[in-house]
Amino acid sequence: MKRILTILLLTLTSLQASASFSFLKQEPQVLPVDQAYTFDFAQQDNQLQLSWKMAGKDYYLYQEKFELAIDGEAVVGEIRYPQPENHFDDWFGDQPVYFDQVTLTVPILESSKDATITVTYQGCLDGILCYPPTRETIYLSEVAANDGVLPDAPAQTGPQTQQDGLASMLASDSLVLPLLTLFGLGILLAFTPCVFPMYPILTSIIGGQGNKLSTGKAFALSMTYVQGMALTYTLLGLVVASAGMKYQAALQSPAVLIGLAVLFVVLSLSMFGVYNLQLPSSLQNRLNNAQNQQKGGSFVGVFVMGLISGLVASPCTTAPLTGVLLYVAQSGDLVLGGAALYALSMGMGLPLLLLGTSGGKLLPRAGAWMETIKHVFGFLMIAVALMMLDRLYAGLVLDLLWALWGITLAGYLLLANKRTQFNWLKVSRTVVLGLALLGSVSYGMQAVMNRDAVNPAHDLAFVHIKTLADLEREVAKANAEGKAVMLDLYADWCVACKEFEHKTFPQPNVRERTDTMVMLQADVTRNDAEDIELLEAFDVLGLPTLLFFSADGEELSQLRVTGFMAAQPFANHLDQVLKL
Repeated sequence: MKRILTILLLTLTSLQASASFSFLKQEPQVLPVDQAYTFDFAQQDNQLQLSWKMAGKDYYLYQEKFELAIDGEAVVGEIRYPQPENHFDDWFGDQPVYFDQVTLTVPILESSKDATITVTYQGCLDGILCYPPTRETIYLSEVAANDGVLPDAPAQTGPQTQQDGLASMLASDSLVLPLLTLFGLGILLAFTPCVFPMYPILTSIIGGQGNKLSTGKAFALSMTYVQGMALTYTLLGLVVASAGMKYQAALQSPAVLIGLAVLFVVLSLSMFGVYNLQLPSSLQNRLNNAQNQQKGGSFVGVFVMGLISGLVASPCTTAPLTGVLLYVAQSGDLVLGGAALYALSMGMGLPLLLLGTSGGKLLPRAGAWMETIKHVFGFLMIAVALMMLDRLYAGLVLDLLWALWGITLAGYLLLANKRTQFNWLKVSRTVVLGLALLGSVSYGMQAVMNRDAVNPAHDLAFVHIKTLADLEREVAKANAEGKAVMLDLYADWCVACKEFEHKTFPQPNVRERTDTMVMLQADVTRNDAEDIELLEAFDVLGLPTLLFFSADGEELSQLRVTGFMAAQPFANHLDQVLKL
């Protein structure tokens, strides 16, 4: 009777509130149960994790309503619960509940591969309604008989990495701060090696528009290019987060990189006057009328070039990018993840936008210098092609190509400078270009002389592995010696991987710590079936990724590093690894 009176009282109260000034009060949105509580699970060996993420701050789940039912040959232990909150509601009184998110850990004592677990849960929208009990079914992986003892979860003791912090920030109620933060981090990423090739691409587009380029059109072309780049970067990030790392790696395969290099060489030929890149005249005239007498197809072509250029930056895995990918992979929220990736992309595109817009003012409008600058942009596009190939064929051949590129560019500029009026500027240019020519020649000679020299950055105590079986064998061997393990997932197309090798790993403060560990490296450049199996086994979202294993053989997932880290921060990070 008391329960009925309570329900009636709540109903009358809600009716009264809705009848008076209801437009001043925003009630929480009532969602279907599968949207109110996003369910996920993961099994690793004899440990099953069941996770729920609530859709808002007013949704919660009851600790005492979780139940497990087994179908098939399987035995499980007691559920391991995190610390709940005590909450009073009008339905069940004082109850231990979970807000925001919760992860339960279930020991699997034994399981056949066709066994299933059905988990039942129940929750409420505070002060509005309670959902009926809901069930989810999980298919278990095969587990041999064991004692069911699980290691203490180290996530409570380890520090939060930058990418994990960004993923948590995206999961917060406020969206303005995360998006502004990612926009600002994108501006910083605009000055990294992966974004650098976009500058000559954009300047060549602006420079190839002719003599009558207004500031307004320069801005419009630059914005079109940046939007194309942002779209590719955003969609690619969502694909990687949703479908796995192998798609990102596939885009950096030799066929794709060589194809892009050839494309940029072909485009550079138009800068040298070999051909004129334009649409057929009939279609060009139609576009002229549709685009207010703009040059036919220019905006469409610039947008397509922006789409292609987004692939140039795709191998750059940084903490901000990985934080967004982690959030998308864990939550499945493609809308917020896409908005975050777009904010990051637009931050990366802001300097490009400023450069392209100013190009309308800074580029000469007429005369021989305009033709010279157009040819220089052709050289810059060839440089982009060499950067593509550098991910595949780093070594003597690429060094000689770079030297030849420098010699040709310096020689061309010296000839162009020779035709200018004699003054102190001409003398200064001659000196600078002469030094550049000598430097290019010296670079090529040094590459030939040092072709057999050993790169000290690669002279590290890495044990090279290929498969999951190799990893398990080396980790077991290290455990027998009581040593922790670091696994470096490396690829030739990964710029930040090479930064780790040249700038971080060789430093004394880092070597002092890695000398006490077993250092493994897996080269996944080929992206073959064994590489994909290794990457997917650890849900790797991008490279570089460094995995750490304790002296007991457990992966310290909370200490995983994704993206470049300088020597001192990395040394501090290793201290945390060695403590566990």
